[in-house]
Amino acid sequence: MSLLLTVLSFVIVSTLAFGQMPVTTWHYNNQLTGANPNEPILTPKNVNTKSFGLLFSQAVDGAIIGQALYMPNVTVPGLGMHNVVYVATMNDSVYAFDADSNSGANAEPLWHASFLSKGVTPMPISIQGCSGTTGWTEVGILSTPVIDPVAGTIYVVAKTYENGTTFVHRLHALDVTTGLEKTGSPVVITASYEYEGTNYVFVDKMQVNRPALLLNDGTIYIAFGSNGCRSGKEEGWVVAYNSSTLQQAGAFDVEPGASAAAIWQRGGGLAADSEGYVYGATADGPFTAGVDLGQSVFKLAQGDGTLTLADWFTPWNQVYLDDHDLDLSEPVLVLPDQSGPYPHLAAGVGKEGTIYLLNRDDMGQFCDTCQEGDTQIPQELQNFAPNTGALAYWNNTIYTTANSSPIAALPVTNGVIGTTPIALSKKVASGHSPVISANGTSNGVLWQINGKNLCAFDAITLAELYQSNKNKGRDQILSLPHYANIMVNNGKVYVGTTSSLFVYGLMN
Repeated sequence: MSLLLTVLSFVIVSTLAFGQMPVTTWHYNNQLTGANPNEPILTPKNVNTKSFGLLFSQAVDGAIIGQALYMPNVTVPGLGMHNVVYVATMNDSVYAFDADSNSGANAEPLWHASFLSKGVTPMPISIQGCSGTTGWTEVGILSTPVIDPVAGTIYVVAKTYENGTTFVHRLHALDVTTGLEKTGSPVVITASYEYEGTNYVFVDKMQVNRPALLLNDGTIYIAFGSNGCRSGKEEGWVVAYNSSTLQQAGAFDVEPGASAAAIWQRGGGLAADSEGYVYGATADGPFTAGVDLGQSVFKLAQGDGTLTLADWFTPWNQVYLDDHDLDLSEPVLVLPDQSGPYPHLAAGVGKEGTIYLLNRDDMGQFCDTCQEGDTQIPQELQNFAPNTGALAYWNNTIYTTANSSPIAALPVTNGVIGTTPIALSKKVASGHSPVISANGTSNGVLWQINGKNLCAFDAITLAELYQSNKNKGRDQILSLPHYANIMVNNGKVYVGTTSSLFVYGLMN
């Protein structure tokens, strides 16, 4: 057995022995539930201003937009074994830090990989554009990476501006123990898609890989869209690569020859179900049934080196949504199998706040005769959660976080979403996507960034437990990026800021 396999075997055994779980993808799993049910340390009883707060921070060289990832019991050459937290920055860097401390030898990164060199910089925002929407100063690594814990590889997509003339996206495969590039890495991302005899080519300049990377069944899926606002020059793309060989495994253009149907999803990743189908949602843009998928949820199949459209759904009022910038802005939530007539369900939602409950076996496509709602899908909750963050799911409950509204807990029974919340929080600013930590089906805590503050709520009652600005001298977060992300694991909460990683936990 190779040294790497020996180390990884030890990691897996140690993980099971100590109850720690790796966090290798955005929102914990490929269904994007946003729930970590393996968190026995943090509970509604001990998450409060007295016993919980900021433990330490780690400085980085740029804004952390994507979610932090976590691997327990990693042996770093020359530095011993660590629980490791990984973050990437808009300055095209990847950092590995000790996840539990910044004291002594842990004050420095365990490793730091930079993709910059002479003549190679992140994309300047003056060229990328749309800084007024996002507040970004540059575009480098924007999306959440993904980790293959068996191979010991972290996959990252970086955008660079080279020699003042060239725009490049690269897929990097780094060793989780050293940060070194693996064999065949990096690869320059290119793509083309043929429709009705015309070959449409991926153009790097205006494309942005905002959604988190997805690793499913040995394939890495990378989604692209706009640079933060509608420029008329970007297209929505999904490009797939074999995770072992880094050979391309398909490319799909959601709007060949058109523009603006970006796949951005507030930074949330593409989702996947147990059959290997991949799901995403698109922003504004033209709609032509089965071709141009603006304001739509799409389902892709991957096989024989190709990505093909397997099914899709577009709301009945897609023209109105496009005219009013009410795109499907959130990632797709894949629900666990349900009893009832539709066992395989997914939920989508956009800026308008309508929740679409979709049958994954027949997504409904487009109802061109519908006048007041989509009657061809299992359920539609109209205007329920405007400008919500990503939907979260725990304990047979969907959570919404509508902007300037209470967080709502909606029961899911026999494949039907209850329209009367079983719990409501106080009014929150929202704007970010929540996560839930729990010990199985008990001690659930919902974590949310409310304005500029980290907040925690009892996931059953949605009573507020903690707010970072109640102890500003100790816990206040520095400047947050546009749509910051939260990760909770092993008794700690990790929040990326514009210049550092903040780590919260129990004070004693």
